[in-house]
Amino acid sequence: MTAVRRAAPVVLALCVLLLVAARAHAAGYRYWSFWESTGGRWTYATQGPSMVRPDDGAVQGFRFAVSADSADASRPRGAADFTTICAGTPAKHGSKRVGLVLDFGTSADAPSGERPPAQRTACARVSPDATSADALAAAARPLRYDADALLCAISGYPEQGCGEQVASGERPASTAKGGSEPGGGPSLGLPIGAGVVAVLAGAAVWQARRRRGND
Repeated sequence: MTAVRRAAPVVLALCVLLLVAARAHAAGYRYWSFWESTGGRWTYATQGPSMVRPDDGAVQGFRFAVSADSADASRPRGAADFTTICAGTPAKHGSKRVGLVLDFGTSADAPSGERPPAQRTACARVSPDATSADALAAAARPLRYDADALLCAISGYPEQGCGEQVASGERPASTAKGGSEPGGGPSLGLPIGAGVVAVLAGAAVWQARRRRGND
């Protein structure tokens, strides 16, 4: 019985150490996130730009950064003001205008050897049934997509890569510490961590029972 009482705490301690190590090495991804402006506040889009059909007068944002998931993503910087963005693009019958905020991120977000362009805004005049992807294509070519239709580059940036994984030690401090507005999407970190705890705790119980059977 003494062996059992000692074994369980040791295995559980090992479980905790393994969990901490796994969380410390959790990876993020370098990618373009898509945002919608609601009442002047950025909200992480729940659909991709090819699925969204913005109304005339809408403002949408794209931000290039390193983040783990939508809850960790960095929002576009700058005000989302349609009147200012589209001041030089008058309304035209048979079309709609969509304001775009294009934030190419910081040098810390950039892939090795690349420098992010300055952030800018654009006003896309497109057909009434156009999607956000159509508006982006009208104002920020060249675009680059991968085989799975993931948006990889806006105005040619970045030149290479597409949603590549980035180790936690390489992540910019601003995003690694969660210094951005939550996007409202689900965070996978907590469920995965809880799953690891459950699996390792199960292993601890099995080990304790095994030792008990041998006594």
